[in-house]
Amino acid sequence: MHVSKGCLYYEPVGIDPYSLELMDLIDRQFTETPFYGSRRLTAWLNRQGYIVNRKRIQRLMRIMGLESIYPKPNLSKRRKDHKIYPYLLKGVKIQKTNIVWSSDITYIRVGRGFVYLTAVIDWFSRYVLSWKLSNTLEPKFCVDALNEALTLSTPEIFNTDQGSQYTSKDFIKPLEDRGIKISMDSKGRALDNIFVERLWRSVKYEEVYIKDYRTARDAYESLKEYFLFYNNSRLHQSLDYLTPAEVHW
Repeated sequence: MHVSKGCLYYEPVGIDPYSLELMDLIDRQFTETPFYGSRRLTAWLNRQGYIVNRKRIQRLMRIMGLESIYPKPNLSKRRKDHKIYPYLLKGVKIQKTNIVWSSDITYIRVGRGFVYLTAVIDWFSRYVLSWKLSNTLEPKFCVDALNEALTLSTPEIFNTDQGSQYTSKDFIKPLEDRGIKISMDSKGRALDNIFVERLWRSVKYEEVYIKDYRTARDAYESLKEYFLFYNNSRLHQSLDYLTPAEVHW
């Protein structure tokens, strides 16, 4: 089933309830307004009655892997030994499958802690080619998702953000070995990867926010059912009310 034993049996490390509550609020508001940075999120939380300072929100956003979409200097450092590739998709017309794939990471609440979810999606069909859960932001689960997707087909271009998971040699090598062009979003520009952002919005509102995952196993089993539904049954207005699977295959 391509599930790591560490993730399947992982018991989330406890985090203080107040920080976890703040992280849930940040996640929901950020899904609505991905252009909110730490200043606006701090102000928004204060208006909701949560008296917190910006440093705490910055720390929680780093833990969650969140970065707002507007450009800003030197808030998240990338590995100096990792190569950054230019954004290749400006003005590109995508008229069939396997032209552009992309990937991203999002935060998922699990019991008293949290895990991270990554997915690989085809831009034309919106088909989710693979997905993985992890209890850390180490590159391995992103590499595993990539390798699983590459067993199905090969894209012309693979687009990601500039996170260390995607600039790591382990992630870049399978792409270079297959001659796939590598594209990376401009710094702090989540909208360069808009189709994954739309996927996360659907996952959060149609699955995560209406469920109460107690363990990583619960999250895995429930998300497995959701992605089967998303690919094979969910009608997309942008696809003329076809499913991603009908368009992709």
